Amino acid sequence: MISTTAPIGLGPVRTVEPRSAAVNDYTLLAHTIHESGLMRRRYGYYWTKLIAVPLAYAGCFTLFVMIGDTWWQLMMALFMAVLFTQTAFLGHDAAHRQIFRSGRWNDWMSLIIGDFFVGMSYGWWQHKHTKHHANPNREGHDPDIDLPVISFSPAQVGQRRPRLLRWVLAHQGTFFFPILCLEGVSLHASSVRRVFSREPIARRPVEISFLAVRTLGYLGVVFFVLPPGKAAAFLGLQLALFGFYMGMSFAPNHKGMPLVPKDMKLDFLRRQVMMSRNIRGSRILDTAMGGLNYQIEHHLFPSMPRPNLRRAAPIVRGYCAERDVPYVETSLVQSYAIVLRYINRVGLGEKDPFACPILERRMSI
Repeated sequence: MISTTAPIGLGPVRTVEPRSAAVNDYTLLAHTIHESGLMRRRYGYYWTKLIAVPLAYAGCFTLFVMIGDTWWQLMMALFMAVLFTQTAFLGHDAAHRQIFRSGRWNDWMSLIIGDFFVGMSYGWWQHKHTKHHANPNREGHDPDIDLPVISFSPAQVGQRRPRLLRWVLAHQGTFFFPILCLEGVSLHASSVRRVFSREPIARRPVEISFLAVRTLGYLGVVFFVLPPGKAAAFLGLQLALFGFYMGMSFAPNHKGMPLVPKDMKLDFLRRQVMMSRNIRGSRILDTAMGGLNYQIEHHLFPSMPRPNLRRAAPIVRGYCAERDVPYVETSLVQSYAIVLRYINRVGLGEKDPFACPILERRMSI
């Protein structure tokens, strides 16, 4: 297959053999989507959220102070975990230029939301997430399948690791959900490590300032209201629930879908559709998952406003059916079952737990 154009919002457009059928497949779909008006900004939707976020934070922290020194604050840990995750979803939208027409406005909004409100570095996230979008589930290129405590391919299982970690990986299906509880700590730690590293990052002083104000301010309020023991319990629960919610929202999107060998070239349409999975559900699920349940449409059109993804799904599904491109969607519960079954099989050492269908098709020729 031939490498083809990049989508709107992911950098310079690069075309290889523009008359090829592979390129035209995505071009025709993109034309249909644009003609349907699904790439238009949704200012009413997003301004409502942008106003609601600081109001929700103010209300949440006011209630936290009013409740005072009591174990009932553990319920507030749950509310804050949900609020922080929903805010992170909004930052994700801004980073993909879904909110404003101006790239500069989107960048600054994502930086403010991510660093100041959530405590996650926008520069770190952008660097990591752009690589993922360019090559989802491609070995050696997608950082989301290169994690220290979970293996997604037999090659990763075979790497030299400490004995305890090898044992954990062999039982990684059992530890998957508990590991997600550590994701919150990992996200914050990775952000701090990135902004203080020697790697290039735009607006480093601004990011450091925002992260410092957010982190010190949050910890200051918690330890001002609660004694050390309760404060530690509150923070531990909030971070665990935040990480669990984030992990449970992102895990169904690609885990358990085919892995692409690092030397294999796929056209843009198939590279994004065949490595992604949609989650069927109501508008409540759309809100709960921040639109990530329409992962196929999001990967094809990263700058499409979140509320338009539901309307785009039938168009993309029908288009893929016409061209015999596998379009996978399932329920939320089934998606978790698929993910667990997949990582269990990888951990147990199966050599080909989920082969790439295009690679299989090529090998059969």
